Amino acid sequence: MSIAIVILNYNGKPFLEKYLPGIIEFQPANSKIYIADNASTDDSVRYIQSEYPDLMVLHAEINTGFAGGYQWALRLINEEFYIILNSDVQVQDDWITPIVTYMQSNLHIAACQPKILSLKEPMMLEHAGAAGGWIDLLGYPFCKGRIFGTVEKDLGQYDQIAPIFWASGAAMVIRSADYWAAGGFDTDFFAHMEEIDLCYRLQKMGKDIMSFPASKVYHLGGGTLQYGSPQKTFLNFRNGLFLLLKNKSIISLIFLIPIRMVLDGIAALLFLSEGKSDHFKAVFKAHISFYGMFGIMYRKRKEVAAITDKKHLLKGIFKGSIVFNYYIKGNRHFYLLGTGKKMI
Repeated sequence: MSIAIVILNYNGKPFLEKYLPGIIEFQPANSKIYIADNASTDDSVRYIQSEYPDLMVLHAEINTGFAGGYQWALRLINEEFYIILNSDVQVQDDWITPIVTYMQSNLHIAACQPKILSLKEPMMLEHAGAAGGWIDLLGYPFCKGRIFGTVEKDLGQYDQIAPIFWASGAAMVIRSADYWAAGGFDTDFFAHMEEIDLCYRLQKMGKDIMSFPASKVYHLGGGTLQYGSPQKTFLNFRNGLFLLLKNKSIISLIFLIPIRMVLDGIAALLFLSEGKSDHFKAVFKAHISFYGMFGIMYRKRKEVAAITDKKHLLKGIFKGSIVFNYYIKGNRHFYLLGTGKKMI
C-alpha cells in the first residue's frame, strides 16, 4: 500500500509555513508528500526547496484552477491512494492510517473524508465538508453539519461512519484506480463542486463514498478564494448547473433546469436587495457561461453513461428541497430534515 499526500499550492507560502510541518510530522511511513504548484508568483516554491528539499515539488506553467491543477499533478503520481489536501488544513496524529485501513477492508468504497472542523473555532464543524457532503433532489449540495451559511457545533452528533454523497476536496482520501476509472476532476469546473461531480460519477460506477469522523482535520477555509467572493458565487452557481446537466436524466432536466433558473433569479434579487451588486452580476455571468458551455457539458453525458451501473442505489440524497426546508420550514440543521429525527 502506498499513499500520496498531494497539496495544491497557489501563492500559499503563509499556509505552507504554518501547516506543512504538521503534515510532515504526522505522515505515515508508507506515504509521500507532493506539492503541486499551480504557477505561483510568490516565493512559496523557493521556500519549500530551501526548507524541505526532500519533498516532491511539481511545477505547472499555468494556473488551471483546483480541478485542472490536481488533474495535471495526479497524472504524474503513481500511488495506490491519493490524499487531496488543502494547503490551509491542520492535521493531527494518525489521521490517515485508520481511513486507509478501513478502505482496504472495504473495496467497494472509492473515497472517504475525515470530519472537517473549523481551525478558527475548533468546536464547530467547518463549511467546506463538515461531516460529509449530501445533495437534494434539485441538485443543491449541503453537508452533515452545514446547510448554506449555518454551521453546527460538533457535539458528536455525526460520529458514525456513514455513506455520503460527496467527500470534500479540502481533505479527501481516494483510490487512484477509482479516481481515473471515473475520469478524475472535470477541468471545465475550474474550482468548486468538481469533487461533487467526481463523487457523482463514482457512485454511478457502483462505488460508495463514506464519512470517517474518527479522523479529524482542522480547516482554515477561504485560503485561495474567500467565502464571500463574487468569483466564488459565480463558480458555485455555474458549476451547480454543470453538475445537473452532466449527471441527471433528460426527464429530470426538463423540470430541474427551469426550477433552478427561477431559484437562481430569486437568489440574484436577494443579493441585490442586500446591496451585493457584484454577487447579483455573478449569478447572471454564471448563467451566461453555462449557456456558452452547454454543448460541451451535454456531450460529457455520454462519458458518464459509459461508466454508469444502473443497479447501484445512490446514497446521500435528501428526498426533498433543501431550499424549502431551510428558508421556509426553518430546518437549518441536518438532523432536523425530513421527520425531525436525527438523520445519521
